[in-house]
Amino acid sequence: MAVNRRRWSSIIGVVVGMATLLLVVGACTSPDNEATALLQDPQFGLSHLNDELQTVKETLAGLSQASDTAIQEGACDGLPSHAELKDALATARNENNGGFNLDMWGTVVNRGGVVCQVAFTGNDPGDQWPGSRVIAAQKANTANAFSLPGLAISTANLFSAVQPGGSLFGLQFSNPVDTSVAYGGSWDNYGQPDDPMVGEKIGGVNVFGGGLPLYDSDGKLWGAIGVSGDSSCADHNIAWRTRKNLALDFVPGGLSGDAERPDTIVFDIGSSGQSESGWGHPLCGASDQESNIAGSLPPIS
Repeated sequence: MAVNRRRWSSIIGVVVGMATLLLVVGACTSPDNEATALLQDPQFGLSHLNDELQTVKETLAGLSQASDTAIQEGACDGLPSHAELKDALATARNENNGGFNLDMWGTVVNRGGVVCQVAFTGNDPGDQWPGSRVIAAQKANTANAFSLPGLAISTANLFSAVQPGGSLFGLQFSNPVDTSVAYGGSWDNYGQPDDPMVGEKIGGVNVFGGGLPLYDSDGKLWGAIGVSGDSSCADHNIAWRTRKNLALDFVPGGLSGDAERPDTIVFDIGSSGQSESGWGHPLCGASDQESNIAGSLPPIS
């Protein structure tokens, strides 16, 4: 996780400094030939010092990686693997979801907000909107952050509430994205099991469709999924089907008023621009296609 890696970076820095000091002190106090050479030949001294420091760095980096892997594996127990997420997302994306029929990004976070998996449905990261990688993670963080064991809140449910004059206005500016996590690492690793976001806390609040909390058959809230890459209405539909495919849709209750789809998207914004329920989301197109699809999504388990 992010805190863990920063801690190890600090430890590495301290140990490197101590190693440098010990080498110098040792050279000054040791009578052997190596110590004499270290003092008399600066080039030899620098080479010797670099070798020692490299050994220290490699050892501590290995310990850091092993520690991060252990923490990450334990933290993501009960949540889908990368292969499971990718398969469930691809299956959902290939159904009739409205929108533009585009490839998608999907992210899963655990209950602590740590990113566990990042996947996409295309052949490479450029087959989906690149910007949607972080949006998917942001949606997952939001659905997890504002859902409870007894109350599921999707990102789609938040749209009206955060508008000026809404009951949650300003929520979208809280919990900002950690940009060092969002944009770090290599493009080649994006969407892979070793995506740079994995094991880190992404943060962020998103207030349109595509983020859903994850509940198992015992009603335990494990975290959330975020999906992005199409219209926000299609994102919601794909996220819903993906959650169903992962068998993590044992939702306890929500804000939609639909007992079979408690945290689904609500299309009740009238001509005045106001949501009748307070939890409404706008249509994403000129027709009722999205609302019809959302209304026929499979019921929760």
